Amino acid sequence: MTAKEDMALPIYFSDNAALRVKTLMEEEEDPETKLRVYVTGGGCSGFQYGFTFDAKVNEGDTLITNSGVTLIIDSMSLQYLVGGTIDYTSGLDGSRFFVDNPNATATCGCGSSFSI
Repeated sequence: MTAKEDMALPIYFSDNAALRVKTLMEEEEDPETKLRVYVTGGGCSGFQYGFTFDAKVNEGDTLITNSGVTLIIDSMSLQYLVGGTIDYTSGLDGSRFFVDNPNATATCGCGSSFSI
């Protein structure tokens, strides 16, 4: 199985998140940078979201592109994120990438931990 690109998946990679990644790519002068989102066990609600910048695409990864920027999601994490939105916010409380996940039945106060 190879990486799947631009599939019609019900995951939305927001313009705000894509723009922020694009800005970081330009600052770092690294056109291969991609945003990887993943889900791991842990956190106060059972699962937690993680974000990292990655140039490597693994077998089975799903790629979603917005404005020339690529979001990578591994196959295990994908099942927890379907229907969600990957977004970016910046305000008085800081700036961060985040997931708006309709599958989460409970979340913690910081928004990075959830349960299903």
